[in-house]
Amino acid sequence: MNETESLIRAYFDAFNAQDAESLLATLSEDVAHDINEGPTEIGIDAFRRFKAHMDRCYRERIVDLVVMTAGERGAAEFTVEGNYIETDRPLPEAAGQAYSIPAAAFFTVRSGKIVRVTSYYNLKAWVAAIS
Repeated sequence: MNETESLIRAYFDAFNAQDAESLLATLSEDVAHDINEGPTEIGIDAFRRFKAHMDRCYRERIVDLVVMTAGERGAAEFTVEGNYIETDRPLPEAAGQAYSIPAAAFFTVRSGKIVRVTSYYNLKAWVAAIS
């Protein structure tokens, strides 16, 4: 396993363990985070805030993970299984709804850290799953 794949797998292992600090340890201080259907946020502090918000609103687990790499770049395809536990405006009301949706993420790695995370999933499919 190469360094890029190892870092991506460590990122998702920490995600599944609900270990935010270990997940953040895989990221560079100036990580660029392209949020699905949202802005690009720069920096580990912005990622920390994003992760705390997500952990408050959602309980998620990544399954069926497939990681592909080419040098410093990597892609992951997976299924997100979760529960919507706190309303995340302007999205619909949360009532613990369960969901399972396909998703993907793209990564760039440099000097032993993830410097870019770009996440994709179908928001309309997620809304349909919780409705």
